[in-house]
Amino acid sequence: MTDGPPQGQPALRVTTMPADANPYGDIFGGWLMSQMDMAAGLTAARHARGRAVTIAVEAMQFHAPVAVGDEVSVYAELVKTGRTSMTIEVEAWRRGRHVEEQCRVTQARFVFVAIDEHRRPRPINTVQP
Repeated sequence: MTDGPPQGQPALRVTTMPADANPYGDIFGGWLMSQMDMAAGLTAARHARGRAVTIAVEAMQFHAPVAVGDEVSVYAELVKTGRTSMTIEVEAWRRGRHVEEQCRVTQARFVFVAIDEHRRPRPINTVQP
């Protein structure tokens, strides 16, 4: 991913709500991580053409707080494909409710494994990104 605002469409976009805030008034980091996992999961399932599960979250970094009412856009990019696994880089960006400036708030690498109907790893039959 880049240092500037991401190109393309986000995998997920949501407005933060008061129920998503921690006791200090910022958006709870766990909520933000779950949004990133959902965006990565959408990307993994699409690439695997079926069910995929999260097996690791690596290098999670929080750069800036998110406020209630901010718009959070989550971008996911498939960067590596193994026989059964996929590595997806994910960035979350925020935009204040009434401004256009964006700020990267979180980034991480998610690793997924494609699974079959018995929940066992299965080969991915798609082309390397």
